Amino acid sequence: MVIKKGQLTVSEEDYLEAALRLTLDGQQIKVTKVAELLSVSKPAATNGLNELAAKGLLTKEPYGDIFFTDNGKAEAERVYEKHKLLNGFLQKLGVSAEIAEIDCCKIEHILSNETVDAIKKFMKS
Repeated sequence: MVIKKGQLTVSEEDYLEAALRLTLDGQQIKVTKVAELLSVSKPAATNGLNELAAKGLLTKEPYGDIFFTDNGKAEAERVYEKHKLLNGFLQKLGVSAEIAEIDCCKIEHILSNETVDAIKKFMKS
């Protein structure tokens, strides 16, 4: 199954981003670690990761290892790049790092591609 932009829920994007952050830190994707990053319960994290596996974005063995599929990694990187872009944009505007992190988590899911592209262009200038 190929996921098109806009077909992931806010929650699914958050789970993908959390999983990617773990791998970028050299850690394995684990339910408990994802739950900690997102401040959710382990059952909620399990459900979220199972949804991503059902969409073909992760491979998940029962009580075992969790890995990105190629499509899952690409989607996670897309979500995380948008997060970093917005965080940097807000900080460039003078927003503190702490507030920029909080605010970009809220707005990253609702911005249109046109707005994101405009911010990218602005940030490159």
